Amino acid sequence: MRRLPLSWVLACALVSPAVLAQPAQPLTMERIMADPDWIGAPVEGAWWRWDGQAAYYTLKREGSSVRETWQQPLAGGASVRVEDGARADLDAQNPITDATGTRMAFLRNGDLFVRDLRTGALTQVTRTEAQEAQPQWSTTGGLVWRAGNDWFGWDAQRGTTQLASLKAEDDPAKPPKDDDLRDRQLRMIETLRVERERRDGLRMQNETWRRSDATRAPGPVFLGKDVTIAGSALSPAGDRLIVATTAKSGDAGQAGKMPRYVTESGYEEFEDVRTRVGRNDPLPHTLWLVDVASGQARELKTGTLPGIGTDPLADLRRAAGKDALKGNRPVRLELDGRGGGGGAIRWSDDGRSVALSIHSVDNKDRWLATVDLAGATLHSRDRLTDNAWINWDFNEFGWLPDNRTLWFLSETSGYSHLYLNDGGRSRALTSGQWEVSSPVMSRDGSRFFFLCNQQWPGRYEVCSANGGAVSELTKTGGIEDFALSPDETRLLLRTSSSYTPPQLAVADVAGGEVRVLTDTRTAEFKAHDWLQPEYVQIPSKHGAGTVWGKFYAPENYEPGRKYPVVLFVHGAGYLQNVSDRYPNYFREQMFHNLLVQQGYIVLDLDFRASAGYGRDWRTAIYRQMGHPELEDYLDGIDWLVANHQADRDRVGIYGGSYGGFMTFMALFREPGVFKAGAALRPVTDWSQYNHAYTANILNTPDIDPEAYLKSSPMEYADRLQDNLLIAHGMIDDNVFYKDSVMMAQRLIELRKDKWELASYPLERHAYQHPASWYDQYRRIYELFERTLK
Repeated sequence: MRRLPLSWVLACALVSPAVLAQPAQPLTMERIMADPDWIGAPVEGAWWRWDGQAAYYTLKREGSSVRETWQQPLAGGASVRVEDGARADLDAQNPITDATGTRMAFLRNGDLFVRDLRTGALTQVTRTEAQEAQPQWSTTGGLVWRAGNDWFGWDAQRGTTQLASLKAEDDPAKPPKDDDLRDRQLRMIETLRVERERRDGLRMQNETWRRSDATRAPGPVFLGKDVTIAGSALSPAGDRLIVATTAKSGDAGQAGKMPRYVTESGYEEFEDVRTRVGRNDPLPHTLWLVDVASGQARELKTGTLPGIGTDPLADLRRAAGKDALKGNRPVRLELDGRGGGGGAIRWSDDGRSVALSIHSVDNKDRWLATVDLAGATLHSRDRLTDNAWINWDFNEFGWLPDNRTLWFLSETSGYSHLYLNDGGRSRALTSGQWEVSSPVMSRDGSRFFFLCNQQWPGRYEVCSANGGAVSELTKTGGIEDFALSPDETRLLLRTSSSYTPPQLAVADVAGGEVRVLTDTRTAEFKAHDWLQPEYVQIPSKHGAGTVWGKFYAPENYEPGRKYPVVLFVHGAGYLQNVSDRYPNYFREQMFHNLLVQQGYIVLDLDFRASAGYGRDWRTAIYRQMGHPELEDYLDGIDWLVANHQADRDRVGIYGGSYGGFMTFMALFREPGVFKAGAALRPVTDWSQYNHAYTANILNTPDIDPEAYLKSSPMEYADRLQDNLLIAHGMIDDNVFYKDSVMMAQRLIELRKDKWELASYPLERHAYQHPASWYDQYRRIYELFERTLK
């Protein structure tokens, strides 16, 4: 087939409307790969103003990395940018409301504020360089929060007080180790002995005065010089702490060194990067219950957790010539990004109960456990076990207002759903072949709000559960996230669609219309008649049921014509791209429009391992990455040939990150089926990737070498016979540029031809510069034009 001159497509992409279908406007590569400012900035974050009459949201300033705050009246009308001088009165995202619903507290710029919801009065609680974290309402009606490893409290009467201080040091009062030389010295030199006795006496007297004087802050809690404090959570009563520590001598593994060649200094520079999978497991946590008044720390032993002493990888260890683990498996708490305990430690509002979300380091088990505060023992409330791995998502939990019942998310049924546990057996609040995510509990605990995808896996609404009945509160789809109004009668939404980045909207909790309040798209972008994707269901010939996809094709097919095919593979593995939301891959979606204009048909699949389809879909790749997914794409080709005039002999594939890995697997494992592929920032061997992701799916190379062999593109590279483009950013600190360099050397040694490597010196994993985007997609387009036309 005659190809159009490349300059036509890259400069103006002029296409005869009599030959090709929508979109009617000509697209250019330079435009669709330009800075996204030409599209219009998405609404990035949204939150309620204290009185519920307006909402705030952030937008990226055009031509800048600055994020500005805007205010939108809920009654309608134009948004107004918040001026610099008015920022001091702003509310913030993720406020916590007290039990009466009359006050909310929030963090802004690392400081803590309290807003009176009756009058609007704003009280600034802290004004420090420290980054306050984990605020919660105390049992006395004030607040407690963390700054570093110190905990503070505040109320309107007493102001701010320090409640606890954790130190990874030895207690000065701790008796020294036996030492004959020291004992002789003190026995023979009276002056040394007297000075020590006076020093010890002064310290003991000061400690006695501290404990008896209510105006003094409690003394430090000394956890020992051999530990590092990983996180903590103070009870709302301020009397007890849960603390997680790691061994200071623990080996976290050898970090990598990444070279940077194009630098401001003019010299080569090196950047520390992560360790590789299996180069040491994440450091396990030791858990402690601390009495603040006495400073006593008691270890919370994990032996009471069911299954903790069983090694789920014992057979694989023995097959690799290793012994099964002995004793209890090591555990970790999934702490938040700043080392706090807010994500994995939840105190009840009355401060009498605490629950922990504990994961085994191998991530085969998750326990929700409560603590017997008197006996310092753990009691399992719920155990979720998975012979593959526990999901990274769906781990939210908390207490009902009765202070004895836990609510939590679990994939026990195979799909994420809400459960309750009051100390006995857990019971489900929701059920079905769909997922609950982002749950929010009403203040009185009678109702939960959450995102749901009941209608089909890619359509997201806000739902609620009251008792056991589930109802959809929105009917539009495309809901990204939501926030309850302070009076819990309305929902502030971010909503999107295929060609509309997230926008601000509002809806009543009682149901009804979703009112979209903003449209930040540019006139130029809206003027395009974009090709809407068709949501399709591909029947699996490999026992997977239905594979969902987005299909881009001409509105009218030419009779008798067979169309070349481009298959797109999304990144991240566990990500959902087939949804009615604005795609992560918005540039690629525009590129698919251009491809259709140039006579291709395009299919984008949520292959097995993608998010949104339940546990079995997620874990289908366990110990065999690149195999079920490839079957899904082969089924996609069959479906296109049978239903959409696809030319089986002209199929190309491309994608980035996980999509780059899958491009390798497609070309290497099915030579001749795919005539061309573009592997962007690809994983070439999983032994080079990180532990947190890879060890879940493939275990570690030392105990499961077969899984790494089966899942490595390097092992199949000798089969390459088709056209391959590799493209990679040279300062990628996620998938290292080294991956592509290794593959290049492998292909050189195999004396393969028809491949090329494009390198981008100033790009990380997510490209930032339009010139790089343009160059990469120019190469992809040229590859397909050269090989599929």
